[in-house]
Amino acid sequence: MEPLDRITIKGFKSIRDLEDFELKRLNLFIGANGAGKSNLISFFRMLHAFMEGNLNAYVIDNGGISDILFNGREVTDSMYFEMRFGSRGYRFSLRPGASEEPAIINEARYYSGGQRVTWWNLGDSFNGKSKVAMEAASDREDAKYSRPIVTAIRSWQIYHFHDTSANARMRHYEIIQDHSELRIDAANLAPYLLHLREIDTGAYQGILEAIRLVTPFFDDFVLTPRKMGEAEKVNLSWKQKGSDYPMQPYHLSDGTIRFIALSTALLQPTPPSTIIIDEPELGLHPHALAILAELIKDAATRTQLIIATQSVTLLDYFGIEDIVVVKRENGASGFKRLDEKDYVSWLESYSIGELWAKNVITGGPSYE
Repeated sequence: MEPLDRITIKGFKSIRDLEDFELKRLNLFIGANGAGKSNLISFFRMLHAFMEGNLNAYVIDNGGISDILFNGREVTDSMYFEMRFGSRGYRFSLRPGASEEPAIINEARYYSGGQRVTWWNLGDSFNGKSKVAMEAASDREDAKYSRPIVTAIRSWQIYHFHDTSANARMRHYEIIQDHSELRIDAANLAPYLLHLREIDTGAYQGILEAIRLVTPFFDDFVLTPRKMGEAEKVNLSWKQKGSDYPMQPYHLSDGTIRFIALSTALLQPTPPSTIIIDEPELGLHPHALAILAELIKDAATRTQLIIATQSVTLLDYFGIEDIVVVKRENGASGFKRLDEKDYVSWLESYSIGELWAKNVITGGPSYE
């Protein structure tokens, strides 16, 4: 399946009108607090929930349909979304239904043959479930057009490794069978790594090497399952170089365990069609950001990356055309991909981060 290459979002949260926006293999979104980066990530979460039949739950968890319409019902009466995956595509609209639940209208998928693009309209739905997804799961002949789209969207992983507290699930025991994919909060980090060590030692060793670049005293994980009740569970025990004493997850700093999760996500051997990560730089030392940037660039050769960041230091490791500035103007989020030709003379003397700090690349807070 081809990666997601164009999106249109209209009337969703702070995104009033994002029209046919191009996405590349590597996309770094940066902007001030409240600019709209999180709302873009939220769009991907909503679409994933829609394909899983959980749209109503997503809408209610986000305050109801009125709270996700741009400036509420008084201003926006419906939302429109369109995704392009090369020769395939998907579009739908949402409007307020009964109470605060959404009604799905004009849901369709398309396929193209040469210059001819055919849209198949699947009609309206009021049950919060995608007809494209239902068609994809059926034995109908048309499922061959819907199934690749649904499979791609369902494969997306939207990682958010913010919670590294003592109560974070990644620091505790988890059943060893929970290893099919790395969970969005890395709750199953230990069983996933245990499984990876068993089936792909090359990928596992690559993760260890990345961790050692940031944490030189780290040697290896001690992933030994324990019988706990009726289940076997494992936690993220580890050992230092020169010692056989098993250290526990609570001995890992917030930044270290977050980097372990990031390394695992970016070096997984069979990545989803798109990986989305929100603020990966949190708690990381500048040296760790340099290693993280290399992992991101490597992952982008194998899958599509969408990164929301606040770190200008991280941006310095990428090309200027990898960067999209998100800026709030007149109450709405605007998105602009940078073009190197606009900054050629500046880049001879300054880094991207310095151009941001000097406001040559404008994307700071907007006072309306």
